[in-house]
Amino acid sequence: MSAPDLKDKVIVVTGGAGFLGSFIVEKLREKGAKKIFVPRSKDYNLIEKEAVVRLLKDQRPDYIIHAAGSVGGIGANQVNPGKFLYENLMMGSQLIESCRHVPVEKLLILGTICSYPKFCPVPFKEEDLWNGYPEETNAPYGIAKKLLLVQAQTYREQYGLNSIYLMPVNMYGPRDNFDPHTSHVIPAIIRKCIQAKKQGDNKIICWGDGSPTREFFYAEDAAEGIVLGLLHYNGKEPVNLGTGQEISIRQVTEMIVKMTGFQGDIEWDDSKPNGQPRRCVDISRAEHFFGFKAKTALADGLKNTIDWYLKTQS
Repeated sequence: MSAPDLKDKVIVVTGGAGFLGSFIVEKLREKGAKKIFVPRSKDYNLIEKEAVVRLLKDQRPDYIIHAAGSVGGIGANQVNPGKFLYENLMMGSQLIESCRHVPVEKLLILGTICSYPKFCPVPFKEEDLWNGYPEETNAPYGIAKKLLLVQAQTYREQYGLNSIYLMPVNMYGPRDNFDPHTSHVIPAIIRKCIQAKKQGDNKIICWGDGSPTREFFYAEDAAEGIVLGLLHYNGKEPVNLGTGQEISIRQVTEMIVKMTGFQGDIEWDDSKPNGQPRRCVDISRAEHFFGFKAKTALADGLKNTIDWYLKTQS
C-alpha cells in the first residue's frame, strides 16, 4: 500500500500534547514526518475562531489531525454536559470552516464511540450511527462530535474539502488521565486498587453494577490506526477504530485487581450510572480501507499501563 512521503509535509496535531495526541506525534515521526506542530491552548485557544484562523495562517499546514477535545468519564460528562457540547462543537466546527478557506490538503477528524445510539446492535456498524439517541450521560459530547461528521461530509460535497472521520473506541494506556474526577474506567480502577493497597483498605468501590461491556483500545495502537488513515484513506464515510473484542466492566476490574495485587473486595455502587449497556465495534472498514488491525492484547496493555502509573507514583 503506497503512502505519501511525510518528510516535507507540515502537519498540525491539535491535542498533540495530550494522552492520545502524544502517541500520534510519535507515530508520525516513525513514518518520517519532520514538520509537526502541536498548538497549545495558551497560544491558540481553538474555541475562538480568531485563534483557529491565526493557527492556519501561521503554520500553513498540509495535513491536520484534530485530536483535541474536552473529555472525561461518566462523572465528568454528568457535571459538564453543556461545556463538553459547546467546546467540542466549537473547536471542530470552526476548524472545518476555516480549512475550506485555505489550501489544506487533508483534515482528519477524530469522532467518538459515544456518538452511537444507546441500544445499538453489537458490533456497532458505521451505518447504524443515526439509528437512535446516544446514551444520556454522554449524549451532548457524542452529538457534538457527530455533527462534525455531517459538517465534514457536506463541506466535502460543496467545497471539495478532503476531510476524513475516524471513531476510536475507549482508549487506555501509559500517559492516560488518572485524575479521580475526570478519568475513564481503566485508569480510575488502577488508581483505586493501588491506593487501596498502599493504605491497607479492604475494599474498593466501583460505579454501577459491573455488567456493561466495553471495548478497550491501547492508545499506541489507536495512534497507528489514525496515522494509517491519514496516509491511505480519502473517503467520506466514518470509520470505526478498535479491537473488535468486548469485555464487561466487572471482568476488566477483576483483571486489574489481580494484576495490581490488591487483596480486598470489589463493592459495586449501583446507585451510580452504568453508562451505555454494551460497546463493541465492527472493525472491518478500517482493515479494508487502510489495512489497520490492533496488535496489543488487553492483558499486555493493562500491564504496561499499571507499570507506567506505578513509576509516576515512585
